[in-house]
Amino acid sequence: MTTGLGEYYERICRILKKPPGFILRRVWQEVCAQMDCFTAPRMGRMSLASLLARFGQSSLDTWWSALANRPYPLQKSLDVAALDALCPAAKDEILKRAQAALHRNVNVLGSGTIKLSTPVEWSKDYASGYSWEKGYFRDIDYNNSERPSDVKMAWEVSRMQWAIPLGQAWVLTGNDGFAAELRKLLEEWIDGNPYGQTVNWSCTMEVAMRIFTWTWFFHMCSAAPSWADTRFRERFLKTLWLHGIFTERYIERSDVNGNHFTADAAALVVLGLFFGKNGERLANFGWRELERELPLQVTPDGVDYEASCAYHRLVTELFLLPACYREACGLDVSDTYKECLRRMALFTAAYTKPTGLCPLWGDADDARVLPFGHQNINDHRYLVGLVGLYCNDRNLLHMSGGPLLEAIYWFGERAKGLSDRVFPSSQLFRDAGVVILRKGGNHCFIDCGPVGLAGRGGHGHNDCLSLELVLNGTPLITDCGSYVYTKNYRERQAFRSTASHNTPQVDGEEINRWISPKHLWNLHNDAIPELLEFLANEHTAFFKGSHRAYDRLGDAVKIIRQCTLDFDNVCFTLSDSFSAKHAHTVTIPLHLAPGVTCTQAAPQRFLLQPKADLLQANADYFLDWNSDVPCDCEIIPARVSQSYGTYRKTVKLQWSFHTEKANIQWTLGAINNSHASQT
Repeated sequence: MTTGLGEYYERICRILKKPPGFILRRVWQEVCAQMDCFTAPRMGRMSLASLLARFGQSSLDTWWSALANRPYPLQKSLDVAALDALCPAAKDEILKRAQAALHRNVNVLGSGTIKLSTPVEWSKDYASGYSWEKGYFRDIDYNNSERPSDVKMAWEVSRMQWAIPLGQAWVLTGNDGFAAELRKLLEEWIDGNPYGQTVNWSCTMEVAMRIFTWTWFFHMCSAAPSWADTRFRERFLKTLWLHGIFTERYIERSDVNGNHFTADAAALVVLGLFFGKNGERLANFGWRELERELPLQVTPDGVDYEASCAYHRLVTELFLLPACYREACGLDVSDTYKECLRRMALFTAAYTKPTGLCPLWGDADDARVLPFGHQNINDHRYLVGLVGLYCNDRNLLHMSGGPLLEAIYWFGERAKGLSDRVFPSSQLFRDAGVVILRKGGNHCFIDCGPVGLAGRGGHGHNDCLSLELVLNGTPLITDCGSYVYTKNYRERQAFRSTASHNTPQVDGEEINRWISPKHLWNLHNDAIPELLEFLANEHTAFFKGSHRAYDRLGDAVKIIRQCTLDFDNVCFTLSDSFSAKHAHTVTIPLHLAPGVTCTQAAPQRFLLQPKADLLQANADYFLDWNSDVPCDCEIIPARVSQSYGTYRKTVKLQWSFHTEKANIQWTLGAINNSHASQT
């Protein structure tokens, strides 16, 4: 059997394991896809007369004005004085980014600054130079592991979020040059991407993400002089409507859905409400799916089940925007739906570290629905404020903090009600298996939950019992992030492997086994975590947990991890115990945050020295360790990816031993506190 036939056989076997309803829907979708191979070109040639007739309109200009006057949940205009008062440097930064967009200088997914061509080559990975030829979207191979290319680069450029500053600058300055460039880009996209005929139609989520951007572009720039051309208006509205038809027809439904399906459904709500009465069917369909999916994808304690901070942020935005849109149109949103959003925001506030950034838990591809702000990609504080403003939740309003620009574009001057006067305490998110030990500048994030996507893997990593640590507001221990997806299969698997997380590994085995080297978003569900104990008060917080990943070995290995964060002494204690009938090799890494240097001060003591830009308190830190078995410890080069496509060099401390039973303990604290002087 050839490799191609083998992969085809594996795919058929996986599909046949799905529920019958899913199989029937998938078969029907495949039939439709084959039919569309012939009908797609005709749909792309829809005439103005048929477009107007579909919506019961007699005049394009009248229809354009009516659409512009329809409700929209985000701000259509901004008070420049209010913007300057709330975000003094924001206007200058917006104009700087708008100038870059005018010159087609973009920086996406770690590419560094690249200059797009005129016209833009929308199906090109500008980083590698590889381009995908035009053709029926189902026939385009964009996932070749042997090809040095990243289709996400082409997709990200086509999302056109990098052009948002053009719309912002037009509203702020009234300079039609910004709107004119945006129109030109849209026309180039329409010319270069016939319906269903390029790689930018190959993933429905990409179509959905453009719906969010294009509808925002419309409400910002519809009155711009450069947008008055009848031919442009016709092509814009036709292409936008076809995005909705495509998204409905090829919605990414599975027996277990994730953020792709959520994006598709959310986009249908947005597009349907944008078009009004004639879009009701799409809007109602999308909303029904969101209401059904919200309690399935989000745990009762408010955590997205894909096991990733970055995707928790994205999914929260995806569920939030359609709810805001419905209420702007006078439609109901249930209290149950709002309560789930509120809990998602509370989780966001809890995982946000004293640095204002999120832990590098699970995958991250920097995805946003509509990125208006200029904050660090890992700063999710604005999201707490958005949900707080939507739900009118005073607690969330005072947990937000951070820059206000995102909230201004959503809620206008209401953003001035946000602050960071309330700080979450230690919390257990039992349903998700996430533990957060925190007080003041001290924060420890621990994953003791199931593998992501309801046991499928998804955007979760092999990180059960892994942790991140901040003391005195200074990041010291970090997970390694995600780096890339299909651009490099080997790197993809390396960054989600057990060895890239701060958790024990036995005999070199993954916590959750790979399905195969080419399955980049699937894992076996081996870990089966056990959250044994959680205690917290104003002085200390304690966690104890385990997992059963290594029960599958011929000789089961029991692992128990305990973490104690002593707030009074600013001291963290970690202990691991191992037991089996026979000897096994165990390795335990602790990855230091980039910018933290490490030197060995004594046989069982390390000195950790953060760089000045990391320091919130003027202190160096000690890391002591002891073990009841002979144990090797070494300092090893490592990498941490804090955003997609980039990494920073750091080191990890790694302990290893070979035995049937062992107990090892680490103590980490500030050099200049009383606890340190007693060690």
